[in-house]
Amino acid sequence: MSWGIELWDQYENLSIHTNKGIEFLDKYGNFIRDRLAIESEYAAKLRRLVKNYQPKKKEEEDNEFSSWQAFRNVLKEIGDLAGQREVVAESLQLQIIQAVTLLSKTLREERKKCLNDGTTLQQNLNYQLGALERAKRNYEKAYRDSEKAIESYKKADMDFNLSRAEVERHKNVMTQKIQQSDDAKNEYANQLQKTNNLQQQHYNVMLPAVFNRLQELDEKRTRGIREFIVGAAKVESEVAPIIAICMQGIVKAGESINEKEDSFKVIERYQSGFTPPIDIPFEDLSKQDHDTSQDSHYSNMQSNHLTMKGTMSANKLKKRVGIFNIFGSNKQQKIIEACITMKNSLTADGQKEDFSDLPPNQRRKKLQAKIAELQQKISQETAARDGLMKMKVVYEANSSLGNPMTVEGQLNESEHKLEKLKIDLKKYQGYLEKANQVPMANNSPQANRNTFQNGHRTSRHSNGSTEDNNDEGDDQPDDAGSLSRSDSEDNVAQIQNGHNNNNNGSSASPESGLGTSHTSLPGSGQGSANENAIGEDAYFETEIEALQPLGTCRALYPFEATSEGSIPMNEGEELQVIEIDQGDGWTRVRRMNGSNGWDEGFVPTSYIECTLYA
Repeated sequence: MSWGIELWDQYENLSIHTNKGIEFLDKYGNFIRDRLAIESEYAAKLRRLVKNYQPKKKEEEDNEFSSWQAFRNVLKEIGDLAGQREVVAESLQLQIIQAVTLLSKTLREERKKCLNDGTTLQQNLNYQLGALERAKRNYEKAYRDSEKAIESYKKADMDFNLSRAEVERHKNVMTQKIQQSDDAKNEYANQLQKTNNLQQQHYNVMLPAVFNRLQELDEKRTRGIREFIVGAAKVESEVAPIIAICMQGIVKAGESINEKEDSFKVIERYQSGFTPPIDIPFEDLSKQDHDTSQDSHYSNMQSNHLTMKGTMSANKLKKRVGIFNIFGSNKQQKIIEACITMKNSLTADGQKEDFSDLPPNQRRKKLQAKIAELQQKISQETAARDGLMKMKVVYEANSSLGNPMTVEGQLNESEHKLEKLKIDLKKYQGYLEKANQVPMANNSPQANRNTFQNGHRTSRHSNGSTEDNNDEGDDQPDDAGSLSRSDSEDNVAQIQNGHNNNNNGSSASPESGLGTSHTSLPGSGQGSANENAIGEDAYFETEIEALQPLGTCRALYPFEATSEGSIPMNEGEELQVIEIDQGDGWTRVRRMNGSNGWDEGFVPTSYIECTLYA
């Protein structure tokens, strides 16, 4: 079916229809363009989502759990999915948007040309119709004039009153008008024939050709929309297999989660290696001797003995550290240097170099991992050194390839690194050997339990300290910035190696910052005369106040004092807590001493169970 034949008289409607068709094509192009923007935005937001939920550096240790690993795989698949959405957006831009824009431009130009041709044909036809109408009007006028002339001649010829000349004049006019009528008639007939021919040519040939071109144009537009819709679907279907693979990857990641394996890894990470605490023995006060009863009574009462101000919190640290000249002269300098050495021995994550602040099992695992890391670095550095040596040999054999001296510096640097790595490996192997020799305690200092002792409810924590649940804790000392002490006997021993032990059996180590026994107070006769004299100056410059005990503690395990500043204790022994653990694994305690008054010093927090006063 042809528009030129069937719609020969629908020029205006065809013009409107083709214009609407092209506008619809532009509308579809805008639809694809908006969809492309949504795809691009979706891909960008997916990538931003993946970036925001990538595991942080501080969370890397949690990546060993299957759920975390699955989530990382999900993020990877989501990133791939975002990439496919970007492919869809790019393909729509290249294959659809550009083609729609080009087709719309071409169709508009062709339609404009067709409409111009149709307008020209219509103007030509209208002009010919106008000429025919003018010829017809001229013929009608000439015919009427000829009829009037004939009528006038007939009247004049029958009027005997008119002269012969007058009649002859009417005859000439009649003849002239008849001739004019005949000429107009011939002109009208000629114009009519031309008009009919042009009209036949216009409606049968020329205008149908224009309409057929419009039809082809509209069909091209319709066919283009079909191809664009199919093409957009193909773009989507091309990435569908990859998207399906991404979905399969997400499903596989979810199925890889193993809750039992994660639970086992939690045990591996946090297992301390200690055994649960034994049953608390019953204490029959009636069977205790007088001294033990007196000690027990003393440990539960509020002590009025004098002790130096500053042992409870860091807010009074200045008065604590200056007592008895512990931080005076050369000794002060040595202790400060030892503390700086300890600080420098910390790792980047705040742990000690030998991981002595960790439970036994965790310490061994950390040391084994560190040794494996060092061995790998040694292997890599050895391979690099061997490569440099071979390069040097080649350069020495053929100097045109290079200067051997250029490799010499790199070789020396590699040797230095290798030597340092071997020293570190030997050091950590020593740490591991020492950690393997430490006996395991019978009871776990990390076990959590609630118990009632001396009328107070206590709650054990992983650091061995307790909380009193009968009070809001307003009277607890501020220990946020207290003097940091050594976390292990090894570190105490390292500091002790740099000092002279002048107090026999007393604690003058940096763990305490104070003499341990009551008799070591200024004027008691203990210590050298020089230290005593300087200590008296510090004593009188420092405010002395009665420091109340913070609570009591019971020894869970026996402890032998092997470093300066610590005191021994027996399993089950009751002691007074005069300074709680500041986070370094040591608690300062006091013991009644029948001969010297009392002994003070530090014991491992994990070896005691504390009950703090309300």
